Amino acid sequence: MAMIDNKIPSDFIKEDLLRRPQKSDRMASKYLGKGLENSFISPVEEPKDGIESRIAGIFFSFAKTRAASQEQHCHYQSLTMDLVLEVLDYAFLDKFYASWFPKSMEESLPEAPAFIQEWAKIIDNGTKVAMSYSENSKFQTFLTKAFSDTSKEAMIYGENAPYHFFGETVYTHASFLSRSSILRQSLSLLVMMSIFGWLLYFTVASLSFFLVYDKSNFNHPRYLKNQISMEIRLATEAIPVMVLLTVPWFLSELHGYSYLYWDIDESTGGWKTILFQLPASIMFTDAGIYFLHRWLHWPLVYKYLHKAHHKWIVCTPFASHAFNPVDGYCQSLPYHWYPFLFPLHKFTYLFMFTFVNFWTVMIHDGQYLSNGPIINGAACHTVHHLYFNYDYGQFTTLWDRLGGTYRQPERALFDKKARKETTWAKQAAEMDKIREVVEGDKDERVYGTEEELSDLHLFKEKAN
Repeated sequence: MAMIDNKIPSDFIKEDLLRRPQKSDRMASKYLGKGLENSFISPVEEPKDGIESRIAGIFFSFAKTRAASQEQHCHYQSLTMDLVLEVLDYAFLDKFYASWFPKSMEESLPEAPAFIQEWAKIIDNGTKVAMSYSENSKFQTFLTKAFSDTSKEAMIYGENAPYHFFGETVYTHASFLSRSSILRQSLSLLVMMSIFGWLLYFTVASLSFFLVYDKSNFNHPRYLKNQISMEIRLATEAIPVMVLLTVPWFLSELHGYSYLYWDIDESTGGWKTILFQLPASIMFTDAGIYFLHRWLHWPLVYKYLHKAHHKWIVCTPFASHAFNPVDGYCQSLPYHWYPFLFPLHKFTYLFMFTFVNFWTVMIHDGQYLSNGPIINGAACHTVHHLYFNYDYGQFTTLWDRLGGTYRQPERALFDKKARKETTWAKQAAEMDKIREVVEGDKDERVYGTEEELSDLHLFKEKAN
């Protein structure tokens, strides 16, 4: 009889089972046995039934990966923020901070104002985090202690966690803002991720626009005057604000509060677990974004958050990130929730964050490649922008079908010859009726095909 290998601490199993519903408890008890009082769970026989065996295998694979991440602190660093910071610190940030915030500034810094001292005390006493402050300390001491995590219980980047790629340099410890300083990490992440966001947005959206986008959409009756320039302006302003809102999640991951891990071996489930993580994370985020997207369409929420993105009735690739930054942040939350609930390899997380940015551009590019029943692609998202209350999903149509909000794209979308005049006129007429219900009688949009960018006139002439 095959035996299920286990080296899972009983305390972990007890804690995990307490969180589960009663039905799941009974199922888990069936497979785990009654050896919870021992230091380790006693081996149990693998169920004979094929389905039960697979269920048990999935349970143990997840439990072992999660236990390993807790025991070995494999999750001590961020999605790939620790990887990103390690490369950037080694390349130039260590030297930058050493030049602008050297340790020699310590004696010349003024004392912190009294209200800051009191504020620091409140934080120290109220949150019981690893912060301390002295009444006679210099402002430098306040910064390093109030903005540095000194806890030794978790593996922290720049403090007690091993590096993946590079070692230290002569500049690594030359600044009073150390690599583990929360203030330094926040500043570095805010600036670097904003730059990365802009580069990714302009690169992918530009390639999509010049190589893929159907320029005949400029003649659609619901295309806006100077639309591309407005899309770019809004996206450029929104990206750094979205990064700012996201920094606390990055910091939490950097300081060991997630189930992100690095090692790929038997203790973490190996490559099989990673292959399972990709579809699992896609399905999780797809469900999360569906419900968040529907919430963003509630009238009061829509008016203040999501309406800015629905200004674009006929989208271009540059509309992909052109929304209220709080709206964009809300729709990124499932990607941050997942590694706080389930084990996830860092490169899988990096892939998901990069892929979703590509996907966001693709569903706004006007190229309708799929009209299948599963994928929620550009055609479905065009339906969403035209008719507002349909096709909320991001990757699949599953939740739209379950929620009664799925609307199959018209066949005319896939026939370029049939898109113009009659088809567009019907779309505009139906869109106007739905828009009045969603936004009211007044339409603040200014429609037209004029663009300030001279290059676009060439594309419009070709489209005509």
